[in-house]
Amino acid sequence: MRILFPALAACALALSGCAERAGLQSMAGSEVQSANFIAQAANGYNSQKMIATQARFRASTPDTVTFDFDSARLDAEARRVLDLQAQWLQLNPSVRMRVIGHADAVGPDGYNSRIGLRRARAVVAYLGKKGVARTRLDAVESRGERELLVETDERERRNRRTVTNVAGFERGFSGPGMNGRRAAAAYRRYIGDRTEGAGAARVGG
Repeated sequence: MRILFPALAACALALSGCAERAGLQSMAGSEVQSANFIAQAANGYNSQKMIATQARFRASTPDTVTFDFDSARLDAEARRVLDLQAQWLQLNPSVRMRVIGHADAVGPDGYNSRIGLRRARAVVAYLGKKGVARTRLDAVESRGERELLVETDERERRNRRTVTNVAGFERGFSGPGMNGRRAAAAYRRYIGDRTEGAGAARVGG
Protein backbone atom coordinates (compact mmCIF):
# COMPACT_ATOMS: atom_id res chain seq x y z
CA MET A 1 0.00 0.00 0.00
CA ARG A 2 2.90 2.33 0.83
CA ILE A 3 4.39 1.61 -2.61
CA LEU A 4 1.09 2.04 -4.44
CA PHE A 5 0.28 5.53 -3.06
CA PRO A 6 3.44 7.27 -4.34
CA ALA A 7 2.90 5.66 -7.73
CA LEU A 8 -0.69 6.92 -7.87
CA ALA A 9 0.41 10.38 -6.75
CA ALA A 10 3.07 10.51 -9.47
CA CYS A 11 0.53 9.45 -12.07
CA ALA A 12 -1.92 12.12 -10.93
CA LEU A 13 0.77 14.79 -11.12
CA ALA A 14 1.70 13.64 -14.62
CA LEU A 15 -1.92 13.76 -15.76
CA SER A 16 -2.30 17.21 -14.19
CA GLY A 17 0.74 18.43 -16.10
CA CYS A 18 -0.63 17.03 -19.35
CA ALA A 19 -3.96 18.74 -18.75
CA GLU A 20 -2.24 22.04 -18.00
CA ARG A 21 -0.14 21.82 -21.18
CA ALA A 22 -3.23 20.89 -23.18
CA GLY A 23 -5.01 23.91 -21.74
CA LEU A 24 -2.10 26.18 -22.67
CA GLN A 25 -2.00 24.74 -26.17
CA SER A 26 -5.76 25.22 -26.52
CA MET A 27 -5.43 28.80 -25.31
CA ALA A 28 -2.58 29.43 -27.73
CA GLY A 29 -4.66 28.02 -30.57
CA SER A 30 -7.55 30.24 -29.58
CA GLU A 31 -5.28 33.28 -29.52
CA VAL A 32 -3.89 32.40 -32.96
CA GLN A 33 -7.42 32.08 -34.34
CA SER A 34 -8.39 35.37 -32.74
CA ALA A 35 -5.32 37.14 -34.12
CA ASN A 36 -5.99 35.67 -37.56
CA PHE A 37 -9.61 36.83 -37.45
CA ILE A 38 -8.54 40.33 -36.40
CA ALA A 39 -5.95 40.47 -39.19
CA GLN A 40 -8.50 39.35 -41.78
CA ALA A 41 -11.03 41.89 -40.52
CA ALA A 42 -8.40 44.66 -40.62
CA ASN A 43 -7.35 43.72 -44.16
CA GLY A 44 -10.98 43.60 -45.26
CA TYR A 45 -11.59 46.98 -43.65
CA ASN A 46 -8.55 48.48 -45.38
CA SER A 47 -9.65 47.06 -48.73
CA GLN A 48 -13.13 48.48 -48.33
CA LYS A 49 -11.67 51.78 -47.13
CA MET A 50 -9.41 51.92 -50.20
CA ILE A 51 -12.36 51.29 -52.53
CA ALA A 52 -14.44 53.96 -50.80
CA THR A 53 -11.54 56.44 -50.78
CA GLN A 54 -10.82 55.82 -54.48
CA ALA A 55 -14.48 56.44 -55.29
CA ARG A 56 -14.46 59.65 -53.27
CA PHE A 57 -11.25 60.79 -54.99
CA ARG A 58 -12.67 60.18 -58.47
CA ALA A 59 -15.98 61.83 -57.59
CA SER A 60 -14.28 65.07 -56.59
CA THR A 61 -11.10 65.14 -58.69
CA PRO A 62 -10.11 63.97 -62.21
CA ASP A 63 -7.63 61.10 -61.90
CA THR A 64 -6.18 61.31 -65.44
CA VAL A 65 -4.04 63.76 -67.40
CA THR A 66 -3.08 63.38 -71.07
CA PHE A 67 -0.03 64.34 -73.10
CA ASP A 68 1.04 65.52 -76.54
CA PHE A 69 2.58 62.94 -78.86
CA ASP A 70 6.12 61.90 -77.88
CA SER A 71 6.04 64.24 -74.88
CA ALA A 72 6.04 64.14 -71.09
CA ARG A 73 5.41 67.88 -70.78
CA LEU A 74 2.49 68.93 -68.60
CA ASP A 75 0.31 71.42 -70.47
CA ALA A 76 -2.03 73.96 -68.85
CA GLU A 77 -4.95 71.52 -68.61
CA ALA A 78 -2.77 68.82 -67.04
CA ARG A 79 -1.47 71.30 -64.47
CA ARG A 80 -5.02 72.37 -63.64
CA VAL A 81 -6.05 68.76 -63.01
CA LEU A 82 -2.94 68.10 -60.90
CA ASP A 83 -3.63 71.25 -58.85
CA LEU A 84 -6.99 69.70 -57.96
CA GLN A 85 -5.33 66.38 -57.10
CA ALA A 86 -2.81 68.18 -54.86
CA GLN A 87 -5.61 70.02 -53.06
CA TRP A 88 -7.47 66.75 -52.46
CA LEU A 89 -4.31 65.08 -51.12
CA GLN A 90 -3.67 67.98 -48.75
CA LEU A 91 -7.19 67.52 -47.37
CA ASN A 92 -6.61 63.75 -47.04
CA PRO A 93 -3.13 63.55 -45.49
CA SER A 94 -3.32 59.84 -44.60
CA VAL A 95 -3.79 58.67 -48.22
CA ARG A 96 -0.93 57.34 -50.36
CA MET A 97 -1.16 57.35 -54.14
CA ARG A 98 0.20 55.42 -57.12
CA VAL A 99 0.88 57.18 -60.43
CA ILE A 100 0.78 54.99 -63.56
CA GLY A 101 2.07 56.15 -66.94
CA HIS A 102 0.74 55.04 -70.33
CA ALA A 103 1.54 55.53 -74.03
CA ASP A 104 -0.21 55.02 -77.34
CA ALA A 105 0.74 52.20 -79.73
CA VAL A 106 2.95 54.26 -82.06
CA GLY A 107 6.62 53.35 -81.73
CA PRO A 108 8.60 50.48 -80.15
CA ASP A 109 7.38 48.84 -76.94
CA GLY A 110 10.54 49.72 -75.04
CA TYR A 111 10.35 53.38 -75.97
CA ASN A 112 6.69 53.55 -75.02
CA SER A 113 7.43 51.99 -71.65
CA ARG A 114 10.15 54.59 -71.01
CA ILE A 115 8.00 57.55 -72.02
CA GLY A 116 5.16 56.24 -69.84
CA LEU A 117 7.57 56.29 -66.90
CA ARG A 118 8.72 59.81 -67.79
CA ARG A 119 5.09 60.94 -67.75
CA ALA A 120 4.48 59.35 -64.34
CA ARG A 121 7.61 60.99 -62.95
CA ALA A 122 6.53 64.36 -64.33
CA VAL A 123 3.26 64.07 -62.42
CA VAL A 124 5.03 63.05 -59.20
CA ALA A 125 7.45 65.96 -59.52
CA TYR A 126 4.60 68.43 -60.05
CA LEU A 127 2.60 67.12 -57.09
CA GLY A 128 5.76 67.41 -55.01
CA LYS A 129 6.11 71.07 -55.96
CA LYS A 130 2.53 71.55 -54.78
CA GLY A 131 3.39 70.29 -51.31
CA VAL A 132 2.60 66.56 -51.54
CA ALA A 133 5.31 64.55 -49.77
CA ARG A 134 7.19 62.18 -52.08
CA THR A 135 6.76 59.41 -49.49
CA ARG A 136 3.02 59.50 -50.14
CA LEU A 137 3.56 58.65 -53.82
CA ASP A 138 4.88 55.21 -52.98
CA ALA A 139 4.89 53.61 -56.44
CA VAL A 140 5.51 54.97 -59.88
CA GLU A 141 5.25 52.62 -62.82
CA SER A 142 4.75 52.52 -66.56
CA ARG A 143 2.45 50.23 -68.51
CA GLY A 144 3.50 51.61 -71.87
CA GLU A 145 1.02 50.63 -74.57
CA ARG A 146 -0.32 47.55 -72.76
CA GLU A 147 -3.56 49.15 -71.56
CA LEU A 148 -4.98 51.25 -74.39
CA LEU A 149 -8.21 53.10 -73.71
CA VAL A 150 -8.82 53.33 -77.46
CA GLU A 151 -7.78 50.28 -79.49
CA THR A 152 -5.81 51.79 -82.36
CA ASP A 153 -2.31 51.67 -83.79
CA GLU A 154 -2.55 55.36 -84.65
CA ARG A 155 -1.78 58.39 -82.52
CA GLU A 156 -4.40 58.76 -79.82
CA ARG A 157 -4.16 61.35 -77.06
CA ARG A 158 -6.48 59.47 -74.70
CA ASN A 159 -3.94 56.63 -74.63
CA ARG A 160 -1.07 59.01 -73.77
CA ARG A 161 -1.93 59.53 -70.12
CA THR A 162 -1.16 59.09 -66.46
CA VAL A 163 -3.66 57.80 -63.92
CA THR A 164 -3.44 58.59 -60.20
CA ASN A 165 -4.91 55.88 -57.93
CA VAL A 166 -5.26 55.37 -54.18
CA ALA A 167 -2.53 52.93 -53.11
CA GLY A 168 -3.08 52.74 -49.35
CA PHE A 169 -2.79 54.69 -46.14
CA GLU A 170 -0.03 56.01 -43.94
CA ARG A 171 0.63 54.31 -40.62
CA GLY A 172 -1.53 55.67 -37.84
CA PHE A 173 -4.27 57.00 -40.09
CA SER A 174 -6.74 56.07 -37.32
CA GLY A 175 -6.78 54.84 -33.74
CA PRO A 176 -3.80 55.57 -31.48
CA GLY A 177 -1.89 57.22 -34.34
CA MET A 178 -4.54 59.90 -34.85
CA ASN A 179 -3.08 63.36 -34.44
CA GLY A 180 -4.55 66.85 -34.73
CA ARG A 181 -3.82 67.17 -38.46
CA ARG A 182 -5.42 63.83 -39.30
CA ALA A 183 -8.34 64.46 -36.96
CA ALA A 184 -9.03 67.78 -38.69
CA ALA A 185 -8.87 66.08 -42.10
CA ALA A 186 -11.22 63.33 -40.90
CA TYR A 187 -13.67 65.96 -39.68
CA ARG A 188 -13.54 67.76 -43.05
CA ARG A 189 -14.23 64.44 -44.81
CA TYR A 190 -17.13 63.81 -42.43
CA ILE A 191 -18.65 67.22 -43.17
CA GLY A 192 -18.06 66.69 -46.89
CA ASP A 193 -19.79 63.30 -46.82
CA ARG A 194 -22.79 64.78 -45.00
CA THR A 195 -23.19 67.45 -47.64
CA GLU A 196 -22.88 64.77 -50.37
CA GLY A 197 -19.89 66.35 -52.05
CA ALA A 198 -21.22 69.89 -52.20
CA GLY A 199 -18.70 72.17 -53.87
CA ALA A 200 -16.63 69.31 -55.33
CA ALA A 201 -14.11 70.55 -57.88
CA ARG A 202 -14.63 69.29 -61.42
CA VAL A 203 -13.13 69.95 -64.82
CA GLY A 204 -15.67 70.45 -67.58
CA GLY A 205 -15.66 71.10 -71.28
